[in-house]
Amino acid sequence: MANSNAKHKLNISGTWYCTDPDDENGEGCVGCSVCSANADDFFAEDDNGNAYIKRQPITANEIELCEEQKEACIVSAIGNDGQSDT
Repeated sequence: MANSNAKHKLNISGTWYCTDPDDENGEGCVGCSVCSANADDFFAEDDNGNAYIKRQPITANEIELCEEQKEACIVSAIGNDGQSDT
């Protein structure tokens, strides 16, 4: 589960977030690029290749796409502030 206390500083405000790579719980982004490659309307990468949310999903289809990236994240670095999966 993504650590909501270690959000990446570039996340746009909203419920969805990616964690900072320096998350002390070991759930920080490792820069695998899966989310940004599969959902580039919502995920971007910083200068070090670590993901952050650049646009919050709104529609059911957008949320489903982000949920897919959350499930695919190999280190659980994607969160949505405790909302249950769709």
